[in-house]
Amino acid sequence: YEAIHDWGELPPSIKYGNCHGVVEDAQGRIFVHHTVNAASESHDTMVIFDSKGKFVKSWGKDFKGGAHGLHLQKEGKQEFLYLCDTKRALVVKTDLDGREVWTIGYPKEAKPYEPGPDGKNKKYSPTNLAVAPNGDVYVADGYGSWWVNVYDKNAKYKFSFGSPGKGAGELNNSHGIWCDTRAGEGKATILVADRGNNRLQRFTLDGKHIEFIDGTKLPCHFHIHQKSGDMVIPDLGARVTLYDKNSKLIGHLGDDSEAATWRQTRTKARDAFTPGKFVCPHGACFDRKGNIFVAEWVEVGRVTKLRKV
Repeated sequence: YEAIHDWGELPPSIKYGNCHGVVEDAQGRIFVHHTVNAASESHDTMVIFDSKGKFVKSWGKDFKGGAHGLHLQKEGKQEFLYLCDTKRALVVKTDLDGREVWTIGYPKEAKPYEPGPDGKNKKYSPTNLAVAPNGDVYVADGYGSWWVNVYDKNAKYKFSFGSPGKGAGELNNSHGIWCDTRAGEGKATILVADRGNNRLQRFTLDGKHIEFIDGTKLPCHFHIHQKSGDMVIPDLGARVTLYDKNSKLIGHLGDDSEAATWRQTRTKARDAFTPGKFVCPHGACFDRKGNIFVAEWVEVGRVTKLRKV
């Protein structure tokens, strides 16, 4: 891959904050979800480019400061975006122009989130979500109490799984989540980026542990290439990891993990970033041509296109 840093022509009115999510729609447009820089004139958190990096439009002022998880799902002939807002603790489904379909707030119906003896609610801050073949929505409470809360396609609560811990079926910062249908929709499973435990974990659709997958340090999320079955994982610890369809490691891209300076570098200006190396990959996706787009958790924001060569 050839690394093309700072891909996409932002208008002068928009300055990136932390870039958290990136997806491609059926038109080949690239959507980037960011928190907005303090110096940005516009507060739009969703920025849309054409396939060549030309700015198309932006929206999403309500997500300023909380823009995080981003998932695109085709449902029938239409595509929808599913967004996680860590600041307002919301999951929102919209069309591609930002028009709201439904919103999920605090999971008060879920037993793990019943108020404690002091009457206070448990911490809740959803980071990412996945959508199953039947439309069920799996919400990962990565910055809250770490459970995965499951809803039907109409946002009605069903059940929860993944109690806090280090054992099989337990989670520590369930930061990313994906429905893996590579074996067929009838054999779909749920992959969780169990970031605090430095691993991936696979579950059945009803929340039973299947296996651990090693090879990552601080996995953030997933995306799977439809044709090859390869999986890309943005790893916060300064690299992007690729697995094949059998969950075997292909390699690490732009790996600067051994430098162990990403926590300091992420707050600096662009001239502190090493060309060809990543600082804090947070979101990643394949496009239809097999290129990879990477969104990074750096204060000035950065989107890198890894052009397949």
